[in-house]
Amino acid sequence: MTQQSPDPLLSPARAPTLAGVERAAAKVAELLPMTPLLPMEVDGRTIWCKAECLQPVGAFKIRGAWHRLTDLSPEQAAAGVVGVSSGNHAQGVAWAAKRLGISATIVMPSNAPKMKLAATRALGAEVVLYDRVTESRDDVAAKLLEESGGTLVHAYGDPWIIEGQGSAGIEARAQLVARGIAGPDKVVACCGGGGLSAGLALACPDAEIIAVEPEGWDDVTRSLAAGEILSVEDLAYPTECDALQTPRTWPINFTVLQARGVRGVVVTREEVRHAMRVAFERLHLVVEPGGAAALAAVLAGKVELGDSTLVTLSGGNVDPELYAEIIAG
Repeated sequence: MTQQSPDPLLSPARAPTLAGVERAAAKVAELLPMTPLLPMEVDGRTIWCKAECLQPVGAFKIRGAWHRLTDLSPEQAAAGVVGVSSGNHAQGVAWAAKRLGISATIVMPSNAPKMKLAATRALGAEVVLYDRVTESRDDVAAKLLEESGGTLVHAYGDPWIIEGQGSAGIEARAQLVARGIAGPDKVVACCGGGGLSAGLALACPDAEIIAVEPEGWDDVTRSLAAGEILSVEDLAYPTECDALQTPRTWPINFTVLQARGVRGVVVTREEVRHAMRVAFERLHLVVEPGGAAALAAVLAGKVELGDSTLVTLSGGNVDPELYAEIIAG
């Protein structure tokens, strides 16, 4: 494999930092406009919804992918990258790789939404499929890396990815300040492997962070409660939140979440579907199931609201047939 740079900033073993989040935010600001921060009244209080579903790839994952790929050495870039993703990170990596002229291979589950598979391929990435229940995507990626000598761009277990995702928090803080509002004092984030939650914990050091997972895929919630990393108990547990189907978090994420006292909340299928309908009716946004989990927790009363609560609408990539069914109620 390509030898890593001795520069600590370029070491994959380094810890993510607030300074790294701020550097990522500066990079993203040069590339993309801020996503909207939309107010919504819930139980007489205003929450602020960060519409990451309006990113060019339909999700916040473009942030971490851009931060990671723009820090590759020329030798690493020439060897290409390998990513693991259920779909949104795949598109973020593929988008960044295409713009930078880097070859990208993404390991994706065979049952990923059709639109996510198609969009990733349309951006020029090679897609390698695996069975979510019987195979390990990390093992598949490791074999590809051994063959190619490329660089792993993990969906959440990577310091650059964590910092890049945290750039959404830097933006939201600036947007609140522009409105004369201090905060956020509370951040409610959709959570799969914990990359976004960890990034936001770094970006918003004074805020309480709540990570929201779908039922059956609540490994981060259980891990935080137990004080140790636990895996998903049933990898075949059905969920429409495909973006949040991660088998277990990684130490790099867990360390940040633990240090900040992050707690987890679990939402049901019907709570997520209700949140998707509310986002459509009141914000006029298309939000995928995984991207609506944080809003679902708020609407279900599972999160006590603060004076300036930030809620992530983290993705909008959903197959049209499923979306139509959910919105129809």
